[in-house]
Amino acid sequence: MLMTRKKKLKKIGFLLLIVFILLNIVGFFHAYKFTHFGDNKLARTRDPKELTLMHRLKSLALGINNPRPTNWQFPATPYQTIRLKSNKTIECWLMKTGNAKGTVVLFHGYAGEKSSLLEKSVIFQQLGYNTLLVDFMGSGGSEGNQTTIGFFEAAEVKTCFDYLKSIGENKIYLWGTSMGAVAIMKAISDYAIQPTGIMIECPFGSMYETVCARFKLMHAPTFPMAGLLVFWGGLQNHFWAFGHNPSKYAKQITCPALLMYGELDDKVSRAETDEIFANLQGEKQLKTYPLAGHENYLNKYAREWKADITGFLSKF
Repeated sequence: MLMTRKKKLKKIGFLLLIVFILLNIVGFFHAYKFTHFGDNKLARTRDPKELTLMHRLKSLALGINNPRPTNWQFPATPYQTIRLKSNKTIECWLMKTGNAKGTVVLFHGYAGEKSSLLEKSVIFQQLGYNTLLVDFMGSGGSEGNQTTIGFFEAAEVKTCFDYLKSIGENKIYLWGTSMGAVAIMKAISDYAIQPTGIMIECPFGSMYETVCARFKLMHAPTFPMAGLLVFWGGLQNHFWAFGHNPSKYAKQITCPALLMYGELDDKVSRAETDEIFANLQGEKQLKTYPLAGHENYLNKYAREWKADITGFLSKF
């Protein structure tokens, strides 16, 4: 009787070990695909809300298709292509306007590229500002195929800021969406750069929370896979991903800040946004857009977005 119980416990233990190993293998490959862009010939995995149950299960088991982002259009006005040496070599487009009031640096989100920023760049130029559009590492014309969801990209934000300082620009504004916003926040926290002001759209509160949100979109339990993906993603990319927390970076930000959020955002919660806003230490504004999700706010709120940006820039 005792031997039978021991055998059962051994079998259970063995099965649990097998499950643990399999979960870690799945987490390892998920994390790699999430942080490394692949072949451009592959179609990007669609938004989880659009996937069938079969495709969701396939994505959960094998990870997402994440082709390397490429610039799909170019500025309609004269521009200068600039390559800057940071932790990776990054490519930027600089567009100047006459009698500029300053320069706005624009940073894209996860799996984005600088061509996606052209529409907003035009608006900033119409308001009288030079613009610098940036490809983070792994995207567009920049080096590599890796992304760290804002962690090492923070060094690239600093590089762009330092470049503008070196050519005599003293009024530097930083604008970023999602991952771009997170990279801005981390750059200020880590390197103590002091932009004239920042405009940040839908930054996540922590790496773990943003990964959990993506599992929820797949209607999959967050435990234990979200934690495994964060663990392996950090290990593969040589940083502690559980410590990647923009809500904490906000405590080091003393420059004027405009925080923008879509109230239907299913990737960043209102609680994360409120915590970030509460932690910002300087003059700050929170603007929300009731019918917007985790998207380009110009899609539904072009007039309001332009008014919010104009009002913020006119103050500083």
